[in-house]
Amino acid sequence: MTMGTRVYLARLSGLPVFDPNGDRVGRVRDAVVRLRTTNRPPQVVGLVAEMALRRRIFLPIGRVTSMDAEAVVLSTGTLNLRRFEKRPNELLVLEDLLDRRVTVAPENEGGREHAGAVVDIGMEENRRTEWIITRVAIREHPGRLTRRGHVYQAEYDRVRGLVGPTDTQGTSNLIALLDQMRPADMANALQDLPDARRNEVAAALDDRRLADVLEELPEHDQVEILVALDRERAADVLERMDPDDAADLLAELPKSEQAVLLDLMEPEEASPVRQLMNYRPGTAGSVMTSEPVILTPDTTVAEALARIREPELSSVVAAQVFVARAPSATPTGKYLGMVHFQRLLREPPSTLVGGLVDADIEPLRTETGLTEITRRMATYDLIAMPVVDPQHRLLGAVTVDDVLDHTLPRDWRDRDAYDEQEVP
Repeated sequence: MTMGTRVYLARLSGLPVFDPNGDRVGRVRDAVVRLRTTNRPPQVVGLVAEMALRRRIFLPIGRVTSMDAEAVVLSTGTLNLRRFEKRPNELLVLEDLLDRRVTVAPENEGGREHAGAVVDIGMEENRRTEWIITRVAIREHPGRLTRRGHVYQAEYDRVRGLVGPTDTQGTSNLIALLDQMRPADMANALQDLPDARRNEVAAALDDRRLADVLEELPEHDQVEILVALDRERAADVLERMDPDDAADLLAELPKSEQAVLLDLMEPEEASPVRQLMNYRPGTAGSVMTSEPVILTPDTTVAEALARIREPELSSVVAAQVFVARAPSATPTGKYLGMVHFQRLLREPPSTLVGGLVDADIEPLRTETGLTEITRRMATYDLIAMPVVDPQHRLLGAVTVDDVLDHTLPRDWRDRDAYDEQEVP
């Protein structure tokens, strides 16, 4: 790194981290700032990197040989794989400083003070090879004529309110960074935030994004975030969740609260959730999705392919279509079979899916247990299996991610619980 080079820390978020051999270590998730007892600016002492299995470790800044818009590269040496824990005299740039409300002293006597929110932090290397905060990028509060305030930079010593206790931290810039992540990674990042900050950031997400993130969080975090919302908003978010995930989350709430939220949901959204909550836990009925891709036998291959291309479908749901007589909503007419997407790709577009169905796999019943489901999916190398009622009407489908969610330990999404089992 060149002496005097200025690096903006928020821009490092999400960049891959490589060792000297070019092997990827993980991704940058934050930067660690150490407060000093004198009036000297805070010192940046390292980065927080996320490795495989969601483990976050500390990378000393002295181990970093280069930082640019593409990657962070480390020097040779052994990495300490112990999970990162913030010390009392440390702050995290993205978690603690981004979106803070600050004021900026005027450059000249007689000038006016400005107020705004932090959007980035700039650091530079001094003569002692320490990386210190020197600049703060700030967005002014928007005025009457502008929707978004002007962004400008100020020297660190002119900024008031950047460090120390604050109850005036917004969410917009942190959300802009988190929004670049997959829902599972965003959920992981939220687990690192203090409870109040986590709930604040979660509440600022739109309904669809929050629903996706909730599905990736441990159950206790799901509940805490949901109950922190007002009930109307909570019902809106539950409507955006997959019915099986919404049912699992509601099952963690008191019966009285379940009833209130279900009543606030739109009837057509609440109906499948209510039905799923009636099945015995650990059975196909309790873990299935009630919204697989269902087509009638007179649907063409071209129409089927267009349906599974819809972006809101998960990869496991889009991996196959289920063919049934009308009506196509669950419970359907008579279930006929399923067609894998690879078969659809091999057939002429005008072919009808009714002539392509695989009817050799015996469907599951709602009372089929997880052990039997797992055995049958493994035997036939299936990604999903249909669930039918005694009249052979399709009720839903159990997907491989449903099975994994319910056969892994209950707290498998909780990184704290996982780390306690890992050898440092």
